[in-house]
Amino acid sequence: MRRSLFLLPAALMLVSCGTPEYRAERSICEAEWMQKIPPRYEKQIVERVKYIEVPTGRTTCVTNGNVQHCTAETRLEDVPYTAVETVDVNESRRDVQIKACAAKACQAKFGNGECKTGA
Repeated sequence: MRRSLFLLPAALMLVSCGTPEYRAERSICEAEWMQKIPPRYEKQIVERVKYIEVPTGRTTCVTNGNVQHCTAETRLEDVPYTAVETVDVNESRRDVQIKACAAKACQAKFGNGECKTGA
């Protein structure tokens, strides 16, 4: 289950960029390099930021007839925190190999590293 959650962003990224030919070559390379450099999951401490609304102390009031509506003004403030996340420590190494493999295959088949056809 956890692996599928980590592979989903990578899969979405593949769908969103490149030609269909490039995505096909990348898919082949990805299958190859997932076996050569398999995922290795480790828990790591990471720095994150969350944003909270903090009152400014000011109030904005609007009068409509006999009714007055007041709203407290707020501002966003960033709050840093640390979290423990499970990460694939092999992902960046594997991604470099997948990109190089796809570019090489595209170069061989289409004469360019992006698998672009035609003009």
